[in-house]
Amino acid sequence: MGNLKITLVRSTIKSKKDQKATVEALGLKKIGSSVTQKDNPQIRGMIKKIEHLVEVEEV
Repeated sequence: MGNLKITLVRSTIKSKKDQKATVEALGLKKIGSSVTQKDNPQIRGMIKKIEHLVEVEEV
């Protein structure tokens, strides 16, 4: 499995608490911030939970 580049593209304002916690757990802080995570089922599950807030690219 490769790596995923995850970019926060929408604000977490008016998001549920668990969605905000997921964004923070991925290491995203501000709109436009990006992190690289390993591609595994746990990260994919977190992305699925907040897919409307992020963009994902395979690296």
